[in-house]
Amino acid sequence: MGNRLSKIVTKTGDGGETGLGDGSRVSKSSERIHAIGDVDELNSWMGLLRAELSADDDLQPLLHQIQHDLFDLGGELSVPGFYALSEELLQDIEDNLEALNDTLPPLKDFILPGGNRCAACAHMARTVCRRAERSLVEMARSETVSTLALRYLNRLSDLLFILARVLARRDNGQEVIWQSRHKRDNNAQ
Repeated sequence: MGNRLSKIVTKTGDGGETGLGDGSRVSKSSERIHAIGDVDELNSWMGLLRAELSADDDLQPLLHQIQHDLFDLGGELSVPGFYALSEELLQDIEDNLEALNDTLPPLKDFILPGGNRCAACAHMARTVCRRAERSLVEMARSETVSTLALRYLNRLSDLLFILARVLARRDNGQEVIWQSRHKRDNNAQ
């Protein structure tokens, strides 16, 4: 493959429009561009989470695959009518979600984002994933959106929640349990 990005500064977006993969131009404020941006931000959070883990961490292959899947989803969004995700990717997410969840005790309380830096990164990725999903739902009001893409993001946010739980418990760590104000006030006495 030749150099596809041989020129980064093109100045073609100076007027508030950007090009899609099919050559069409859209406003940078369009629902499609918002969705692409949210998926890109999610991928960046996944990269930060990977950077926080050791290179030989057993979660690296899963997170690496998710980053590639998200890049494929961004490509799918940038070319109207193109579909890049597959049912197999969705099944991989579901299988990993189930396997990781089986290692955890049942959740009896709400938890707060945090526990340690890796868990906090997973929670940030989860919240951005939910936003990306909402962006796709909004886009679907006026354009065709792959139902598989919506399902993928929905399952991925669940997986990221489970990952945050797993990561918070590493190295004898623990999840941060939410307490109501009343309970916090009573515990302080």
